[in-house]
Amino acid sequence: MRTRLANNHYCVLAISVFLAAVFNYSGAMAADRLVVLYSARSLSQSMPWIAEAAGLLKKYDLDMELVYVGGGPRAAAATIAGDTGVTVVGGVSIVRPFVQGNKDLAFIGSVKNILTHSIFAKPDIKKPENLRKKRIGDTQIGSNPHYFAVQALRHFGIEAREVAFIQTGGTAETLAALVAKGVDAAVLLPPIDAQAIDLGYHYVINGPELRIPYAATTLVTRRSLIAERQRVLSRVMRVMAEAAMILHTDREFTYKVLGKQLRLTDRKILDAAYNAEIKALEPRLVFKPEALQAILDEVAEIDSRAKKIKPQDLVDTRFLDEMEKSGFFDQLWSGKR
Repeated sequence: MRTRLANNHYCVLAISVFLAAVFNYSGAMAADRLVVLYSARSLSQSMPWIAEAAGLLKKYDLDMELVYVGGGPRAAAATIAGDTGVTVVGGVSIVRPFVQGNKDLAFIGSVKNILTHSIFAKPDIKKPENLRKKRIGDTQIGSNPHYFAVQALRHFGIEAREVAFIQTGGTAETLAALVAKGVDAAVLLPPIDAQAIDLGYHYVINGPELRIPYAATTLVTRRSLIAERQRVLSRVMRVMAEAAMILHTDREFTYKVLGKQLRLTDRKILDAAYNAEIKALEPRLVFKPEALQAILDEVAEIDSRAKKIKPQDLVDTRFLDEMEKSGFFDQLWSGKR
């Protein structure tokens, strides 16, 4: 697996050029090549990293290119353009274009069905009410962190118009902006949030305590690609399922992977991040209807077409159903818990 970073507005074009080369490749192995895109450097999106480190790509005869595109809307744009086979991304970035008519998009798995972001600041901002008229850093307007901030602030009686959202492009960049005093508060999630605590910042709003239903981390593809490459996607999903099992059951291996990918080796920070996040992750990648409905309700506020769409319209469960019915999940988790 080769890893590339695509952080600017040329990312979709770059991915398109790469894919053109891949699919023009002739030979038997070309059918097993696939681009997997992830939109956040976080614990909940670490399964592709774990899969690589654990040798699962070779086990399932896959050659995957892993591409990072920070922010859900940009990741969704690459997905819609056909530049990625599977995308790991927050659900809202996919639901919006689906509601607008792009019915080719399909959720095929869900990693996290609640939001686990939190808002951090220096000690002088002591409580949520102090966030009024402050600059709050998040990755991108329309992304998971932005949605969390809007909902969390509303929970405490603060409307989005009462704060200034500053787009940073990525979670690590959001923390950097907070440290550089480019923002007054920051929307963060594990494991970056533990780094913020270590640097002296504190929770202004502790997101996991709110347990806001939301399809926060999902696996997405296109229905047209399922029709063309169902067997390959089936193996990709088995890779993700086995990586999820490792994530849930082998803390030390997971720490090793996170340490390499995030350059994070502080055991205290890793423990805090893992303990907070793992309880919110789905061991078998299942969907929760209320998590998708929460997004539909949000989108319906600005696009009434969302009211006519049900959560089941958004998903294709064939790969999860196959792993369940075949006994793959039971065998995978046998003796693990």
